Amino acid sequence: MTTKLENWAARVRAGDVRAISRAVSAIENRTSEAEALLGLLFPHTGRAWRVGVTGAPGTGKSTLVDRLAAHYRSEKKSVGIIAVDPSSPFTGGAILGDRVRMQGHAGDEGIFIRSMATRGYLGGLAQSTGDATLLLDAAGKDMILVETVGVGQGEIEIVRLADCTIVVLVPGMGDDVQSLKAGLMEIADIFVVNKSDREGAGRFQEQLGAILQIVPDRDGWKPPVVRTIATENQGVGELARQIALFREHVNKSADRPARELAYWKEWLLRLVETRLVERVLGNRASAAEFETLAAEVAARKKDPYAAVSEILSRGGA
Repeated sequence: MTTKLENWAARVRAGDVRAISRAVSAIENRTSEAEALLGLLFPHTGRAWRVGVTGAPGTGKSTLVDRLAAHYRSEKKSVGIIAVDPSSPFTGGAILGDRVRMQGHAGDEGIFIRSMATRGYLGGLAQSTGDATLLLDAAGKDMILVETVGVGQGEIEIVRLADCTIVVLVPGMGDDVQSLKAGLMEIADIFVVNKSDREGAGRFQEQLGAILQIVPDRDGWKPPVVRTIATENQGVGELARQIALFREHVNKSADRPARELAYWKEWLLRLVETRLVERVLGNRASAAEFETLAAEVAARKKDPYAAVSEILSRGGA
């Protein structure tokens, strides 16, 4: 088994598309091989730059990611794209599958595209999404673009995964108010006003700029606002330039070690949570016991705090 995993890891590191696809499937299905494979690959990670793209549905995130990927390919950079889609209520898989808008890259071996299901996670980002970014990093991708499902307030989860977070807004959708409600003003490293050929785009950008004046700088960085028309490939080059400037800023920041430590502390906490859930609900007997406890709580025969303590004690936690 060890030799098999080592061969698989070597193929992933060599950029073998079939090996990478098979590895992503193993990660999504939480197979026993997935964790061991990631363990072998982890020492070879840390080079890629993860860019999260989030925003409300209909803002044109998929088209923007597609054009951004094309820009990076024109610079001879390899790209990995993870599109986080809603989960099917029947199969648990991604409803949309690989994004139709991105199929123009299908013949390009320098781009790997994969849709992944949220699997019911509030923020739209399952643990498997983070694991997949590690995989693509080890596979030698220079840029990893993660597009979120766009589900509202849960979008702030992307900041825990990405090195750079882009919030995409559109004029005429009330995004200025919605952003404040969702907390997106606090997580964005770069704002994009897409579909900026719409009426009122200039006024919207001014309003956004005024709002940003009252948002404190983070580590000396004031989020820029970039206007794009993704369908016409306008503004994409400027967006890539701002991403590069932010990366340079982070690399020079004195807070970089603390930022890296905070990132991995958050990662470990998510992994612990996942392990605990798997431990206490990982088999049919445990699931049945959980169902019984939930029924007792619903009937007010047991309080939820006692029920959780019982669940954890059964799982050895």
